[in-house]
Amino acid sequence: MFFRLPAAACAVALSLVVSACTSSSDFLDDVVTSSVKPVAATASNRDCMARAMFFESHRSSREGLVAVGTVVMNRVNSGEYPNTICGVVGQKNQFAPGVMTRKMNSKAMPDVMAAADAVLAGERHPMVQNAKFFHTAGLNFPYPNMHYVLKAGGNAFYEKRGREERAANGVRPQSQLAAAGRIEGKQARVQVAAAPQPQPQAERFGTPQPAPAVPQMETAEAAAPTNTASEALSFAVDQTKADAIGALILDQTRTGSTN
Repeated sequence: MFFRLPAAACAVALSLVVSACTSSSDFLDDVVTSSVKPVAATASNRDCMARAMFFESHRSSREGLVAVGTVVMNRVNSGEYPNTICGVVGQKNQFAPGVMTRKMNSKAMPDVMAAADAVLAGERHPMVQNAKFFHTAGLNFPYPNMHYVLKAGGNAFYEKRGREERAANGVRPQSQLAAAGRIEGKQARVQVAAAPQPQPQAERFGTPQPAPAVPQMETAEAAAPTNTASEALSFAVDQTKADAIGALILDQTRTGSTN
């Protein structure tokens, strides 16, 4: 179901878009976003973008919302999908069932609309890059062409790589996103060198002291930031009940399951 805004409201929406371009990245879960040319902030563009974010993300982090919006814009600009936001979001069997008609009733709406405005103003998630696909995180598919780039907002985002590109560069499976530092709220595994212990001075007539130990390399998991993804939102999120639609999506066709 669509809604139309009066002229005054459109002016307010436009002002929100302009402000989002300068301030929204400060709250993107410590992710530095990139920017491109803004999109017309019409009522229909804003509504369709918000719908994709609302029904395709757990709404548990702003990073996940912007990642979904980035995929939408990648499709709009690809030449392989409809060249409008509403055309992409409303394309049959590509996004969540009822994405264009269901009501959006949630405490998350102010954050969803703010994220939609930011993407329309040119904000993009840098780790999504040119990816045009995602599915519910944790699901696995047997296709060899899925190169994963990010896990955020309950979704795993990926590119489709052709045979030649796979042969040259390979693909990153979903299981390696954490090690690559591509999961929201997580950092990549790092190599930490054990510092050499200081050796006591050898006495003039004492027994020879052993040679300094050679530093050994060990793998350690970098600590996750204390500011969790949900803290970037203006409403409290119960992570165990972040989005009831998740269970529905598991049983129905959605974007990332098309390969």
